[in-house]
Amino acid sequence: MTYARILGTGSFLPGDPVTNHDLVARGIHTSDEWVVERTGIRARHFAAPGQAASDLAVEASVRAIHAAGLSPQDIDLIVLATSTPDYVFPSTATLLQHKLGIKNGGAAFDIQAVCSGFTYALAIAEKFIRSGSHKRALVVGAEVFSRILDWNDRTTCVLFGDGAGAVVLGASEEPGLLATAIHADGSYNSILSVPGTVSGGQVIGSPFIQMDGQAVFKFAVRVLSEVAHEVLDAGGVAPADLDWLVPHQANIRIIQSTAKKMHLPMEKVVTTVAGHGNTSAASVPLALDTAVRDGRIQRGQTVLMEGVGGGFTWAGALLKF
Repeated sequence: MTYARILGTGSFLPGDPVTNHDLVARGIHTSDEWVVERTGIRARHFAAPGQAASDLAVEASVRAIHAAGLSPQDIDLIVLATSTPDYVFPSTATLLQHKLGIKNGGAAFDIQAVCSGFTYALAIAEKFIRSGSHKRALVVGAEVFSRILDWNDRTTCVLFGDGAGAVVLGASEEPGLLATAIHADGSYNSILSVPGTVSGGQVIGSPFIQMDGQAVFKFAVRVLSEVAHEVLDAGGVAPADLDWLVPHQANIRIIQSTAKKMHLPMEKVVTTVAGHGNTSAASVPLALDTAVRDGRIQRGQTVLMEGVGGGFTWAGALLKF
């Protein structure tokens, strides 16, 4: 039987950290205490002008491919999750393919599930590999959310940052991904959205993030706990036997509440939100790569990754690293 296993991880944060104090100095009506108390975020990173999602994705992808001991030409599938693509079309995945110099004609496409995007992409890529149609997939989450922030709205502009994370998923005879689950409920679309589009050369609607914070919090805690138990049950793993939880890095309170509902100590939870804020589809692979490179996550350990995002969408993935 063919399984899909993570062969390497990589991540990238652009520029220098922008602290809460830096935002206050820029004229944002907030404070470090207000942001940290409510979110756990102390800093975030912003892409430079002209630096697109594909540029961040290149950096993370090169690191993941190198960690896997492969070359770009070994990649025959790219699945890239983003809500902030370079263009309307072509896909950011094809632009990434070109920038990596991949010329083997392998498939490349974007998926859009906002903050659940990476976990969605991982679940999709796994199906390709297990079917035997592809051997090595580059799965990426890349975002430049700074481009869609309303700097007059302190309830949202302090939350988000830019970044990219990637993994190389390869065919293996040993179990890797044990279970995945992806879900959506479009009836919740209004509580987190960017309700705008481009028509006739003009923006129709709003090009900025709009969020009902309390509604998002309640929904996120519920579905993250549910999907965690879903993939644990499907994979035959008891919560107590889980080595690491790598959740979407949106808000430390959501992360803590989810861990509490799972009866999981915070010592088993990877948290990186303080240093980069909510990077949407990039946050799970960013956290995963951080914990792999600092030695916390090691080969043979059981890891659960999960995300929740606008749509509303939510997803989980259980794996043997």
